[in-house]
Amino acid sequence: MNGVRLAISWLTVLPVRGPDAVDRPAAGRAILLAPLVGALLGAGAAALLGALSRAGASTALAGLLVVGALALITRGMHLDGLADTLDGLGSYGPPERAREIMKSGGAGPFGVAGLVFTIGVQAFSFAALADSGRWLAVALAVATGRVAVILACRGVPAAPGTGFGILVADTQSALVVAAWSAIAIGLAVLAVPGCAWLGPLAVVLGLVASAILVRHCARRFGGLSGDVLGAAVETTVALTAAVLSLAVHTG
Repeated sequence: MNGVRLAISWLTVLPVRGPDAVDRPAAGRAILLAPLVGALLGAGAAALLGALSRAGASTALAGLLVVGALALITRGMHLDGLADTLDGLGSYGPPERAREIMKSGGAGPFGVAGLVFTIGVQAFSFAALADSGRWLAVALAVATGRVAVILACRGVPAAPGTGFGILVADTQSALVVAAWSAIAIGLAVLAVPGCAWLGPLAVVLGLVASAILVRHCARRFGGLSGDVLGAAVETTVALTAAVLSLAVHTG
């Protein structure tokens, strides 16, 4: 239960208090459960999107409001991590300088542009999914962003001076990575009625792109950090939702 409480307290603003002391085993258990928290968030996002659409809001507005709601319930930490990561990648200094930029607290031009683009992709993709009634796809996209965290915490060392990275880096086994990936791909078969292959394709593309991003960041920054995990979440949600929203004609 400590792992459940820690996962919820880390990944949401829900009033759940985690354990007082957190070590690598506890952190690893919390990361292991991140996709379950993602499923909870995804179900809420789909329900809110549906409610706003039925209330008369345009799907574009509903999509944007859902992205905002997800940011609120996750403290905006994933979006902040995305902005910091992009600013770090946009610098031309050594890893030490990139990590300093990421810790500065401000958002530079790369970070701002990346936020606008990613939020826009998520909002318009959610709008398209609402138009086509693909509610499971909305939940799946959000949950897949948290499966990406599992992949990121496998085989990548922690960046120097990153407290969160030291707790979670390389805490997940190959079996866990394979199991959560298989679950996401299996559920994705049901995400797009009449086109069973599009959902798995979306999940695979999202997870592969996230893994490439994380490995590149690890080389650029000297390892894994909480900011990189946030970037992995947001980019995976955006890409997965975008592919799931494609209008595919099957016959």
